[in-house]
Amino acid sequence: MNVSASHPIGVFDSGIGGLTVAHAIRNLLPQESLIYFGDTAHLPYGDKSEAAIQAYSIKIADVLLKKGCKVIVIACNSASSAAYELLKEYVRNDVHIINVIDPMVDLVLQRFGGQKVGLIGTKRTVQSGVYARKVDEGGKGISLRSLATPLLAPMIEEGFFNNQISHEIIAQYLGEESLHGIDALILACTHYPLIKREIAAFYGERMTILDSSEIIARALRQYLENKKLLNTTAPVQHHFLVSDYTESFEAAARMFFHDDVRLEKHPLWN
Repeated sequence: MNVSASHPIGVFDSGIGGLTVAHAIRNLLPQESLIYFGDTAHLPYGDKSEAAIQAYSIKIADVLLKKGCKVIVIACNSASSAAYELLKEYVRNDVHIINVIDPMVDLVLQRFGGQKVGLIGTKRTVQSGVYARKVDEGGKGISLRSLATPLLAPMIEEGFFNNQISHEIIAQYLGEESLHGIDALILACTHYPLIKREIAAFYGERMTILDSSEIIARALRQYLENKKLLNTTAPVQHHFLVSDYTESFEAAARMFFHDDVRLEKHPLWN
């Protein structure tokens, strides 16, 4: 498939978490059009099998390829750990795939050599061991301390953040002994930037919190610049596809993109 600078950027996640990545991309690259796919029929991916996530990801990639996307961003840590290598093989040379893990690992290796870094994410992401393996391979003497926080993504999907319930759940997780004494905290789920302020408040603003959404947007910009694929002429249009309509997804999309949201239902299996 021949891509050009005027083609849109494809972004996908199981639900609203990837909207944090799409929002960061829109802020950094306001001249780019986005096609966002929220697989709301199968959220959250964090408790799904690797085979299931791979099947969903291939189906979504097909949709984004047919829409003419010039690059696909896997805006989900669970899908990045389970399906990135398969997707690269599947699309081959059609489009470039960007996952949310590698740019974060690169940043951690550059900035935190010899330090203790915490990580919170879904069970799927933590159990995959992908962050620990890649950080160890970097050889910078970083002690990575990972904690599965399975309640956070469903909590956020249901709109429970910035309230007493979310404060207590976040405090319970961040108070775990495994995260004591860390120098930085990786938010290894794209839902978690929505509770970034609450996490910062727990640490009293003393902690370096690594937000994958901003890091991925910068990695995407670098790729587009290198390949001379930055859009300069085509009008900007954003499209939002969902595998099942949910009010919470539409509300979250409008929180980030305001009135520029028209949801199109696009079931993965008819």
